[in-house]
Amino acid sequence: MSETTVLIVPGLRDHVPQHWQTLLQARLGKVRSVPPLEEHKLSLAARVDAIQRELQTISGPVILVAHSAGVLMVAHWAAVHQRPIKGALLAAPPDLEASWPQGYPTSQSLRANGWDPLPKGALPFPSIVAASTNDHLASLQAVTRLALGWGSELVNLGAVGHLNPAAGYGDWPQADELIRTLDR
Repeated sequence: MSETTVLIVPGLRDHVPQHWQTLLQARLGKVRSVPPLEEHKLSLAARVDAIQRELQTISGPVILVAHSAGVLMVAHWAAVHQRPIKGALLAAPPDLEASWPQGYPTSQSLRANGWDPLPKGALPFPSIVAASTNDHLASLQAVTRLALGWGSELVNLGAVGHLNPAAGYGDWPQADELIRTLDR
């Protein structure tokens, strides 16, 4: 990648050593990551502010690479901020209307922290939404609706679960290819 900086936007689990985003960050040249929050971890406003703070430290073109709730953070960030973004890779977004397994925030707790309603209009930059056919946090149908509403290209990854180490996906080399597509 030329002068483009990749900004990684992790989900609610923040940085996990064997996660594809962490491994991607280790092999890219110009890459930054939104740092984990120390408090107010479910606050959408705090998450959006963290994205904005990190973007303010980057000059030149940016590609956002978000996973899970990080995708929702990017959608909310784009609804309130104006910085030009070259593109976004949005992987495995969760469905706020689905019932999530134990150990995940409830829809009520997310609603109380500003996550709902989710912006549904077209994103102001090119984007690729990568979806799974067996994600326990969102059906392919729900993710397809999100991608259509955001004006995003949808990439069906097949049965990759939530595209995380728990689903058997540490490294995800296809991410590099999708980022190169956005960097053209």
